Amino acid sequence: MTNNLRVERAIARMTQQQLAEAVGVSRQTINAIETKKYVPSAVLALKIARTFGKPVEAVFALEEGD
Repeated sequence: MTNNLRVERAIARMTQQQLAEAVGVSRQTINAIETKKYVPSAVLALKIARTFGKPVEAVFALEEGD
């Protein structure tokens, strides 16, 4: 799974900590998602997308073979 999390955070001028607090996870979790070490649950992906006011597909996408 790929994501545009870092780009969306930059557009929104949010730190990893600010996003983490907004969706109720740790900063380390946000970092792990950005570096593709962790795939978020559907609920967390939806919360992140909602924070940016975008559909989940605008933030997360399946890679070939996923």
